[in-house]
Amino acid sequence: MDRKDIQSAIESGKTVLGIEFGSTRIKAVLIGEDHAPLASGSHEWENRCENGVWTYSLEDIWAGLQDCYLALGKEILEKYAAPLKTLGAIGFSGMMHGYMAFDKHGNLLVPFRTWRNTTTGQASQELTDLFQFNIPQRWSIAHLHQAILNKEPHLRDISHLTTLAGYVHWKLTGQKALGVGEASGMFPIDSSINNYDAGMVELFNERIKAENLPWKLQDILPKVLAAGEAAGVLSEEGARLLDPSGQLQAGIPLCAPEGDAGTGMVATNSVAERTGNVSTGTSVFAMIVLEKALSKVYPEIDMVTTPTGKPVAMVHSNNCTSDLNAWVGLFREFTNVLGVAVDPSRLFEMLYQKALEGDADCGDLLAYNYFSGEPITHFEEGRPLFVRTPESRFTLANFMRVHLFSALGTLKIGLDILFEQEQVQIDQILGHGGFFKTKDVGQRIMAAAMNVPVSVMETAGEGGAWGIALLASYMLHKATHEPLEAYLSSKVFMGENGTTIAPDQGDVASFTAFMERYKKGLVIERAAVDALR
Repeated sequence: MDRKDIQSAIESGKTVLGIEFGSTRIKAVLIGEDHAPLASGSHEWENRCENGVWTYSLEDIWAGLQDCYLALGKEILEKYAAPLKTLGAIGFSGMMHGYMAFDKHGNLLVPFRTWRNTTTGQASQELTDLFQFNIPQRWSIAHLHQAILNKEPHLRDISHLTTLAGYVHWKLTGQKALGVGEASGMFPIDSSINNYDAGMVELFNERIKAENLPWKLQDILPKVLAAGEAAGVLSEEGARLLDPSGQLQAGIPLCAPEGDAGTGMVATNSVAERTGNVSTGTSVFAMIVLEKALSKVYPEIDMVTTPTGKPVAMVHSNNCTSDLNAWVGLFREFTNVLGVAVDPSRLFEMLYQKALEGDADCGDLLAYNYFSGEPITHFEEGRPLFVRTPESRFTLANFMRVHLFSALGTLKIGLDILFEQEQVQIDQILGHGGFFKTKDVGQRIMAAAMNVPVSVMETAGEGGAWGIALLASYMLHKATHEPLEAYLSSKVFMGENGTTIAPDQGDVASFTAFMERYKKGLVIERAAVDALR
């Protein structure tokens, strides 16, 4: 599309908008009829630990969304001289899981409890035993059950329980709905009907019967929608919430809100069986679309779904790049003290590339990137940690190499269950997120950790905001009964370019040796958690 065509598409409402609430950034992407990104906007934000709870305030949510949308509008005006007044469709996505409970008047009853909290261990274990289905601590139902176990006073007033993406969608459309992939992080899904598992719902209701709560679980959960289904339209009030300037018109259709796991699958064309993707950022998670069910329940493996309801094995680690980013920030502070101006992106690139020069055994260094708790390794809290012996080879290359390895350490523990114990087969793994921004480095280390080829598409940097825009476009443009897999393959990713790196067996051996040291050293992390309060 040339500039004139794009300008016409914007003015006539033929573009589609996707907005995703990530852990550290809210991002908006506008796409054209060919699905290519036309403009973007973003807003940086960060969660806070208040009274022991990782949270964002409602003010953070709306101020961040409006600033992100404003930045998008400015770029559109600068590039195409066209104000954004209407759209073909809109989609919202966000960090999965967590707990947002509202009363009948729409008031938030307790501060938003994000996925990062690891305070629901008792509830998680009880529900896993009850359902014979793994219920991670992050899931909304685990937060709800823990609140019941804690006898929290707000429980009787709950009218509606949702996620961050579901909350934003509800306020903009009035519809209490979720995409099936996002819903699968609230409560287990029956993929044969794309709805909450009815048997498990009844088990839960029976379990809490003695509490005499004025609701049943099915009364407070959002409606479940599959990809392609309409999920309401932008209300007048919603239009003003998104665009306080008053330019944006109401009546725009919205697709079902999805989680960042689902949008990552869409953005990497990993929604078909035997495909998978790995998303890296504050957290890291790998999603493998299964051909058949796993042989048993694993506490390290979450069972969620694609946006069309297909079962997916998810390995989720709460911690990935936060510790790496902190160390790079320290090096940047050092360059500033020296009076040397280095672009942050260039600094990341140089340091990541340096890791490839490190010794195979990382110089016998050890690191743990645990900013927060890590359920896979049974840590309720985290303490970022770097350890060496007097004999360790403490060089910059080894230092960066061990931190890049550490970013994937916990993920590797879960993946070994899928690949070695369950013999799960995959044809491709696609990577996206900050870990892959430096050419080749993240791919090479991920390939070593997974021992499979890892591909990164040219569009991978657009991330989940692009993914939810594609889901909104699918709702708007799909042919009758056209599966999402076919739509993505034939209309979005046809001819898509990317790079693939196969695992180097020397790197694989290096990562395997690192993991032995990593597992043995977890006692050090435990001591740090216990000692540093």
